[in-house]
Amino acid sequence: MTKTNRKRLRAHGISPGHYPPGPLNAITDVAGVLVGHCTLSEGARTRTGATAILPHGGNIFQDKVPAALAVLNGFGKFAGATQITELGEIETPILLTNTLATGRAIEAIIAHTLAQKGNEHAVSINAVVGETNDSGLNDIRAPRPSVAEMRLALEVATSGAVAEGGVGAGTGTIAFGLKGGIGTASRRVGGWTLGVLVQSNYGGHLLVEGRPVPKGVPDHDADGSIVIVIATDAPLCPRNLERLARRGFGGLARTGAALSNGSGDYALAFSTNRNDARLANDAMSPLFEAAIETTQEAILNSLTMAVDTAGYNAATNTPARVCALRLGGA
Repeated sequence: MTKTNRKRLRAHGISPGHYPPGPLNAITDVAGVLVGHCTLSEGARTRTGATAILPHGGNIFQDKVPAALAVLNGFGKFAGATQITELGEIETPILLTNTLATGRAIEAIIAHTLAQKGNEHAVSINAVVGETNDSGLNDIRAPRPSVAEMRLALEVATSGAVAEGGVGAGTGTIAFGLKGGIGTASRRVGGWTLGVLVQSNYGGHLLVEGRPVPKGVPDHDADGSIVIVIATDAPLCPRNLERLARRGFGGLARTGAALSNGSGDYALAFSTNRNDARLANDAMSPLFEAAIETTQEAILNSLTMAVDTAGYNAATNTPARVCALRLGGA
């Protein structure tokens, strides 16, 4: 990888939407949410990893949080989807990784959960795993990340600033023919906080605040995938969390996504607030708008914070190199 100083979107003078960000402008602005990465960049062929998102630092299996999943185009794998839809909650951390590592990610979450005190009698665990295909820069057929490496992402998860760009599950991803990756952002809305983390790996014709990027961006690849994770401390029922998750696709569209046949577009929303008093439908519109603009900014952060990356194209068995997005000469 080419190491260089990179700037988040707001450092380029671009601030999508009108709601203010939280102090970190990250999903970890939602109190209690933790994020951890395992980044694998080795030799000429390995560009992959895992990213863990924990709704809280306790035993999630014993202290579940309300959640919902929305699917725009289902060309992908999202482990745990049916139980989330059925019960309206998640009971494990969320792991993001590459397509062929999905099974190992499930194993990592199960091992992590079984090892926690209080889960000695657990015999059914709904592991939540999202994926995108990083084979354009990574030898995806190799068994990486391993179960142990993905457990490391869970173990190092912490609050505070979140590393972005080609890290964790975004180490080998590509978006709009450019280096994609992990991006995050947040908003403050009526006393509540909403944060988003994305794994960008999709195509289309890139737009930044409604405008095409300058000439020189490579031809787009329409296919690919994205996972959008939305966290909030607003007390929402699973039905309104599903509605909130769907608004993430509004932010995806604002970036110029092709929303193609070969794209897997998934949005998971959860609330850290387990209060029985839930927000009414009429209170949802500001949160909907915040989810749109936060997703848009998180995606663009994943691009502006990435670096030029050389790797291995597993489909063509040839070396590959992808450039990062540059705005304003950065």
